[in-house]
Amino acid sequence: MNPFSLLFFVFLAIPVLEIYLLIKVGAVFGALTTAMLVVATAIIGAWLLRLQGFSTWQRVQNSMNQGELPAIEMIEGLILLVSGALLLTPGFFTDAIGFCCLVPMLRRRIALSILEKGLLKGPNSGGGPRGPDGRGGSDTIEGEFRRDD
Repeated sequence: MNPFSLLFFVFLAIPVLEIYLLIKVGAVFGALTTAMLVVATAIIGAWLLRLQGFSTWQRVQNSMNQGELPAIEMIEGLILLVSGALLLTPGFFTDAIGFCCLVPMLRRRIALSILEKGLLKGPNSGGGPRGPDGRGGSDTIEGEFRRDD
């Protein structure tokens, strides 16, 4: 499936699901209670996000002080960023995903999975142009240059 088709489907399906859930919950608990639940999940989520963010920041600082690369903690920070956006989006489905991302053990597993699968690649991770033989590299030839004037 084309990535843009998948994104289109996600951006179409999630709001429809959110509206459906809000209508169903509103029918059971009433409109005012549903609105209060949405606001309460946003407030609780923001508070938990703040706590988890500080905790992750302290682990980044400890790793850097020990001379280690805080790769897992940095990916956890990105997951927390996505979690915060999901928690501030009104709705119960996005809140559920956002709260799941706030669970430290689950977040660490997701971060390790991202690292193991190599889903995040930097500029020097071998994804550059391929040479004529298809093995990588480019038409650049390394050498030394000296000007004789």
